[in-house]
Amino acid sequence: MPGKLERYQEMRDFEKTREPRGDVVPGEERRFVIQEHHARALHWDHRFEHEGVLLSFAVPKGTPPDPRVNHLAVHTEDHPIEYLDFDGEIPEGEYGGGTMKIWDRGTYDLHELTDKKLTVDFHGERARGRYALFQTRGNQWMIHRMDPPEDPTRDLLPDAFAPTTATVEAKLPGGDGWVFEPAWGGFRANVGIEGGRVAWAVDEDSAEISGPLVELARMAEWQDVTPMVLDVEVVILGDDGRPDADLLAARRKPGLSRARVLTHAKRHPATVAVCDLLWYDGHSLTQLPADERRAALERLALKGPTWTTSTVSHDGDALLAAVNAQGLPGVRGRHEEHDLVWVAP
Repeated sequence: MPGKLERYQEMRDFEKTREPRGDVVPGEERRFVIQEHHARALHWDHRFEHEGVLLSFAVPKGTPPDPRVNHLAVHTEDHPIEYLDFDGEIPEGEYGGGTMKIWDRGTYDLHELTDKKLTVDFHGERARGRYALFQTRGNQWMIHRMDPPEDPTRDLLPDAFAPTTATVEAKLPGGDGWVFEPAWGGFRANVGIEGGRVAWAVDEDSAEISGPLVELARMAEWQDVTPMVLDVEVVILGDDGRPDADLLAARRKPGLSRARVLTHAKRHPATVAVCDLLWYDGHSLTQLPADERRAALERLALKGPTWTTSTVSHDGDALLAAVNAQGLPGVRGRHEEHDLVWVAP
């Protein structure tokens, strides 16, 4: 075993990181762990107990739930058995520095193991079914689900589609079933997220916005592997704490370099208000009533440094009075039969 962990131990300073050294000589079992690793680039580490060590692969987009999609898997150094229970912070500057948490664990059945292929059955809480990992070149492998999807009705993440354009109304609509939210004076966008990354993000004109709006990528990184489509409003606040259309336009200036985008984002970060959940884990939610979609959105608890779940109210009059007092543009209303009715103050 010491020889198997030599590369692992060479890459780490155990005076600085609390990762295990690998001093324990274990028995042979068939356990696995999948760790969500927020390092320089987000990935999910898949580790399989075998002959006293953990065979390890870094999977940037996580375990694919559908056999129609394969994900890259990078073969990394073997890890010690103690890593089955490791989570927490790896110090910045150390190899793999960042936050690591256990995403799933369990046992597995081994069906095939060669220098170029690994086939297993996962028996975890989240990872279940037969998967093959196979080498394509060097340390580059792919992970493929061999079983049909657990949910036979699930679809793949849809192609980009622009958000619904608001219908402008002069007064609040009457009747039951309405959910109201502030209109912040930014622009509306739909964002497709998969594997903790932005697959696409388009505004009402179907223009791609993920390049200049780096905050979307930061938000996506904390949304787990589950694919989803979010309806968001993006706004940049000025020094007075109110939406600033000029700052938002400057961020979206055509031809802006990546370096300039990052400079703008540091000085004036965009705020992403998540307003609706349109599609989740293989299924469209657009036919559900607004209240049910809202409940599904709130279960995701989307809140971070530059993103938050929008505030909603069934009392449109009270909300309109509040946005009037703050100088915001108005409110938007949702109903099971009407989306994005905009009411100016």
